[in-house]
Amino acid sequence: MSRKGNCYDNAITETFFKTLKVELVYRENFKTRAEAKLAIFVY
Repeated sequence: MSRKGNCYDNAITETFFKTLKVELVYRENFKTRAEAKLAIFVY
């Protein structure tokens, strides 16, 4: 990655995971971990 203190080095990854959580994870109540994994894989 880049040097220490560079706040933009993983901004794309953080944006993806934020979007994933808002659009999928926070809207669903998963009964099992396997069900959550499958939903995330399909997403």
